[in-house]
Amino acid sequence: MPKVKTNSSAKKRFKLTGSGKIKRKHAFKSHILTKKETKQKRNLTHATLVHKSDEKNVKAMLNI
Repeated sequence: MPKVKTNSSAKKRFKLTGSGKIKRKHAFKSHILTKKETKQKRNLTHATLVHKSDEKNVKAMLNI
């Protein structure tokens, strides 16, 4: 049986924490930043966890 391939886009976007949760970055921080408030840009800087309802799909893409 062939090996299962990891989704290439998912492996670039998600990291696994020590406790097994999945870490992600916020969207809307890459370009067109002049119209966004400083507070919004600052809050988008920090990484966060994938929501519980999405964890199953992300783990399937990462073959975890």
